[in-house]
Amino acid sequence: MAADLILHGGTVITIDPAFRLAEAVAVADDRIVAVGGNAEVRALAHGYTCLIDLGGRAVVPGLVDAHAHMDREGLKTVCPSLAGAASIEDVLQRIEALVRVAAPGEWIVTMPLGDPPYYFDVPQNLKEGRFPTRWELDRVAPRNPVYIRAIWGYWRHTLPLVSIANSEALRRAGITRETVPPWEGVTIEKDPRGEPTGVFVEETPVPLVELSLMATAPRFSHAERVRALRDSMRIYNATGTTSVVEGHGVAEEVLRAYEALADRRELTVRAHLLLSPSWGASDPVSMRARLDAWQARIAGRGAGDAFLRVAGLVAEGNPTPDNVVRARAMPYTGWAGFAYDAALPRSALREMLLEAARREIRIASMGTDLLDLYAEVNRIVPIRDRRWVVEHISTLTAGEIASLRDLGVVVTTHTNRYLFKEGDLLRSRLGADAEDSIVPLRSLRDAGVHVALATDNVPTSMFHPIWHAVARRERSSRRIVAPGQRLSREEALRAATLEGAYLTFEEGEKGSLEPGKVADLVVMSDNPLTCSEDRIKDITAELTIVGGRIVYSAGSLRPGSPLSSRP
Repeated sequence: MAADLILHGGTVITIDPAFRLAEAVAVADDRIVAVGGNAEVRALAHGYTCLIDLGGRAVVPGLVDAHAHMDREGLKTVCPSLAGAASIEDVLQRIEALVRVAAPGEWIVTMPLGDPPYYFDVPQNLKEGRFPTRWELDRVAPRNPVYIRAIWGYWRHTLPLVSIANSEALRRAGITRETVPPWEGVTIEKDPRGEPTGVFVEETPVPLVELSLMATAPRFSHAERVRALRDSMRIYNATGTTSVVEGHGVAEEVLRAYEALADRRELTVRAHLLLSPSWGASDPVSMRARLDAWQARIAGRGAGDAFLRVAGLVAEGNPTPDNVVRARAMPYTGWAGFAYDAALPRSALREMLLEAARREIRIASMGTDLLDLYAEVNRIVPIRDRRWVVEHISTLTAGEIASLRDLGVVVTTHTNRYLFKEGDLLRSRLGADAEDSIVPLRSLRDAGVHVALATDNVPTSMFHPIWHAVARRERSSRRIVAPGQRLSREEALRAATLEGAYLTFEEGEKGSLEPGKVADLVVMSDNPLTCSEDRIKDITAELTIVGGRIVYSAGSLRPGSPLSSRP
């Protein structure tokens, strides 16, 4: 077969069963047609074939992010950034500049204080070591309402969250010295006279104030979500991600943004979405009615195509009082993108899981809290071959690993949190004797459990979890956490590609560079098999191809450049 595109003169890391390395790969339409040596693959060229000389660069299959929150990345550009502000005066100068271009009375809503992606060390990053107050913001914005948002707490994994409003914003929100916080974990800070300072403190990782007390401030619109999702895909493509799984599920407003881009054929990342269920009521009759309504859309392989598919749903337990407050904002979800009333009392969860299994609706849940319920369901309706999912693993016992294996459960990781940020914390809690239970990737692999790597959007590059799996270094101490649980570079790459495809029943379609599979591939800035270990996390894409189409180019390998040629 003649090829439309041939990449040659590099190292093609196929991720096939033998982990074969090749020199060239050929693409026709949206499929790979050949992988092999330079001469044999170049023989497939014809008069219109685009040839790209890799100049020794490495190529891997498109990366699969198994728990991405991809839509959230673009939303970070909707509000002006305060990154780099080193003092309250810096913050005021940023706000003043926004006021100058705003209409009188127009809202000014900014990103949080601190530097992305983690927003560490706030407010210690400011010279004053404290947050600005309403009165300081009033100096530069006396007539425009100003609201500095709180971070999404799972970027940093430390509390509290803080947001700040000026006097005009407080006035429009109706917040006075008599205002009562909507939940016991929220503090409305006050000065010695009892007047609100404009500072809100939240002891929760998920912002609540902007959905309640400050609900009058502008929210993400549908148009902004669509634009942000398009921007997000570019960012993910730039580090080689070609597929995402939204393991926490998506609410209807996020699904509508995906559908809008799918209708325009503008998706450049293949998206497999689980439903984040909005239960409303949890009585058995209502629950079964909702499952019946969703069944045609999400049962089995679900509905959709190779670029956008909705299948399965997320199970969460134990509704909390703070989420009851957030749910009042539904269908708006803010940063979350998932439903705030997705959790069910444990007494109702078993029934829901069983009814889902009977309808062939696949389930994903966070951590191992529901693993015993998975086992109970399996005794009634076998789920062994349905690839139910346990996500965000932190620690696992030998018994839990055996149960995951026996139930055929697929595991996804959150290495950024449980290795990079909190590896030392977990080790100190568990003791050195139990260290090997921390994100036990080697034990899972040796047991035959399928494990797919994920970013959780912090940061967006899959080369970070690949590096975490290989290096297992903690952020602060640089200590290697549970060195016996390391994966090899080859194993980590497989967990970021083929195992992600297995998660969505697509291992026969993608995840490796083999003839017949979709042409999703990435030319990288460095070779992850041979570069220094610490360089792995910094790898970016020089060229990203999805379905045979170039969706991202850093410039050096763009067709028509000096490194490209046509026969």
